[in-house]
Amino acid sequence: MLSGLDPSGGAGIQADIQAITSLGCHPLPVLTCLTVQDTRNVYGASPVDAELIRQQLDCVANDSTIHAIKTGALGNAGIVDVVVEFLRKRPDVPVITDPVIKAAGGGDLADDALIKAMKERLFPLAEMITPNGEELAILGGDEDADRAAQNLMDRGCGSVLATGGHGTGVHIVNRLYNHAPDPMQWEIERIGGEYHGTGCTLAAAIAAGRAMGLSARAAIAQAQNYVHRAILHALAVGKGQPVPDRGIQWER
Repeated sequence: MLSGLDPSGGAGIQADIQAITSLGCHPLPVLTCLTVQDTRNVYGASPVDAELIRQQLDCVANDSTIHAIKTGALGNAGIVDVVVEFLRKRPDVPVITDPVIKAAGGGDLADDALIKAMKERLFPLAEMITPNGEELAILGGDEDADRAAQNLMDRGCGSVLATGGHGTGVHIVNRLYNHAPDPMQWEIERIGGEYHGTGCTLAAAIAAGRAMGLSARAAIAQAQNYVHRAILHALAVGKGQPVPDRGIQWER
């Protein structure tokens, strides 16, 4: 997986490592950017050198078999180009992309050039992208979720899992758009409040399921159950959002 470093330990590469490990897979982490971040917000970010990322990807791939790839915060458009080059050589590996644009506290994690690169070059190679409601509206260019998701699929994205964790209502409603006549929908009990790193955790857990050979829908169902349980046992790490307990014992 490729993602950024969150020094609070709540999101980013740490969330990916913990979720993937808990679900029975071995993570191969490649760091894309360093952030100034706590459980309340993101205050700054610096990308890792794209050539170093290229070397890490090639080194790891030459040594280990890769069964799925998860991407999170990518730092800048140059890193997207390196990732795209890597993915094009591996068309049979499922790619789950969490299109990280903003932190829950409002801090930016992507500029216009990065967003454009993801939309034009990365999304067409992804099996699934997992935007929250705000990200979906920005990326799809429409406040209506159905139209926004369709816009992204029209531009080549394989499927869109529109996540509802940042919404309101008794249930979290996640919808999978995948060119079927109607989206598939899941409803999960909303625990209440906001949690730091849930989007990272969900996408990483889906990637773990796909790496283990689950279908996309089965991987989503398993990931949602895992995230729900991690939220039930959330940890008060700092003064901001609680952090899901991704180290819970997962019964497969």
